[in-house]
Amino acid sequence: MTWEFEGLVREAVYAAIEERRDIREGFRPDPIPGEVLTRVLKAAHQGPSVGLTQPWDFLIITEPARRARLRDLAERRRQAYAESLPRGRADRFDRLKVEAIGEAPVSIVVTCDSTRGGRNPLGRHTQPKMAQYSVACAVQNLWLAARVEGLGIGWVSFFDERELAAELGLPAHVEIVAFLCAGYVSHFPPAPGLALSGWAQRRPLAWAVHTETYGRRGLPGGEPMDLIDETIGAIRPLDAAAMAQAAERHTRLTKPPGSLGVLEDLSVRLAGLAGECPPPLPEPAAVAIFAADHGVHAQGVTPWPQEVTAQMVANFLAGGAVVNAFAAQVGAEVSVVDIGVAADLDPAPGLLPRKVACGTADLTRGPAMTEAQARQAVETGIEVARDLVSAGNRCLITGDMGIANTTASAALIAAFTGRRPEEVTGRGTGIDDATHTRKIAVVRQALELHRPGQLDSRGEVLRVLAALGGLEHAGLAGFILGAAALRVPVVLDGVIAGAAALVARALAADAIEACVAGHRSAEPGHAAALAHLGLRPLVELELRLGEGTGALLALPLVQSAVRVLHDVATFDAAGVTDKRT
Repeated sequence: MTWEFEGLVREAVYAAIEERRDIREGFRPDPIPGEVLTRVLKAAHQGPSVGLTQPWDFLIITEPARRARLRDLAERRRQAYAESLPRGRADRFDRLKVEAIGEAPVSIVVTCDSTRGGRNPLGRHTQPKMAQYSVACAVQNLWLAARVEGLGIGWVSFFDERELAAELGLPAHVEIVAFLCAGYVSHFPPAPGLALSGWAQRRPLAWAVHTETYGRRGLPGGEPMDLIDETIGAIRPLDAAAMAQAAERHTRLTKPPGSLGVLEDLSVRLAGLAGECPPPLPEPAAVAIFAADHGVHAQGVTPWPQEVTAQMVANFLAGGAVVNAFAAQVGAEVSVVDIGVAADLDPAPGLLPRKVACGTADLTRGPAMTEAQARQAVETGIEVARDLVSAGNRCLITGDMGIANTTASAALIAAFTGRRPEEVTGRGTGIDDATHTRKIAVVRQALELHRPGQLDSRGEVLRVLAALGGLEHAGLAGFILGAAALRVPVVLDGVIAGAAALVARALAADAIEACVAGHRSAEPGHAAALAHLGLRPLVELELRLGEGTGALLALPLVQSAVRVLHDVATFDAAGVTDKRT
């Protein structure tokens, strides 16, 4: 094989990979010739498999009546999924085409027999799921071969496996790995359909490559990447041209100039954040509740037992907390990030297991965290923000849970604002006078022990964060940095988020431009933090619950501020006389 020919083959292989698409629309009714379908299945049959067991089989379905029954099965599951979504997601999901069983002329069900090969096939003993992984390789081969043949393939995931297996007459030990629709299509879209619809985005390769150990990122041949440095480097000031466009547009809308007050200012700032006017609507929205425990709990700063943190996490995941009620009201999605709960949590839908440590140490006896732990927690927050934005969310909301976290918040706020402990230390979950006095003394003792200096270097900011903060503070600081780097607004909740925002701004001054103060809580430290940050709260209802509740109440205001720029007519378009002219 000549070098030129090898180059052509290599380019063709990479082109097929690049152009492979999950197709859901545009199928033509033309039949697939038998020889073409055979070539595609041969490519799938050549996939790598554990112990060369080839655990796959291919069930071809062309009969219209059977495909109609299969489509009915998928539609029922689609409806059940839609009903499980928060409203912001459900509205967008309703506009998606998610399967083409009725339109594509052929359905291909790819199955897995993990018993094939007898008792001891090479490799399956130590990796029991390798049979299923092998079938996934066969599906990818099939998909790429189909693209080369000009065929579209759509992967259907809305079905109950055993219900589908019964319809197809599969033996009980045979699993379904893929249900594919196949056929010729009118065109191949330039990008994945979910990306074009805004439902999700492809993660950059640099986010996914780790060198030697997990978390040490870097592309092959390049220098190891510092996630915090890279994120901070991507944060930019607001776009002045987009802000000017938004301000000018407000003068032409059918309303008196300035009549929407703070909402007009907010919409202009969000245009500057996005770099376009009008900016994208901040929906769907996702709240991330960063949960962690605190060693300072041992100092008697709260009457609540520490195990309440884990109990409330379970309540969030079961949908029984105030944050769940408010999120349902505004159509937001709730995720819980276990970044430092002092208990083992069982896997559950909506739980992101990202534990850095089982809580912090007592900040009155030494640093609450090591600097390595603080860095890891900040990186965790960055990654959570990235993942939620990649999943299609256009607005992020801070949430928190951690018994005794208002004590750590007060210490951070005092360190970053220069305020005295008694000015920034509140009553948290509602403590008596004696406990409040004790809490102020604890904050003062921590500040005297750790002596925060001039917070004018990244190293000193991280040192103070590690000394005085909680794992959720560090995670939320990273969450804010990640949102700012991706130019997505992040609505801040109460005093814990305010303390984290102080850290984020100290690390990257322009990060604060992505922040919207959802409310001002009853905690005095929160007012001090907002004043220092220069943020004006949208809501003031004397809330002090946390969880993300105040930010969720403010979310409709944030969305309304942007919707004005999208939906309100100009004087010219509406035929309304502008008094000024």
